[in-house]
Amino acid sequence: MLKTVEATIEENGEIHLLESITVSHRCKAIVTILDNTVTAVNETALFSEKSLAEDWNRPEEDEAWSDFQ
Repeated sequence: MLKTVEATIEENGEIHLLESITVSHRCKAIVTILDNTVTAVNETALFSEKSLAEDWNRPEEDEAWSDFQ
């Protein structure tokens, strides 16, 4: 069974599920931490986008990648 449940994690590591769940036996779980406090955009990616777009937007590039579309 795969089920995704939203939760919050306190600074001390305590996990609080935002909905109740029932399982028929002891299960393992994977916790993925979504750091929603990070808002900065990678400036290097923004600054290089224009120069890289010159290469990416050429007809030769479209032809080279056409097999993957």
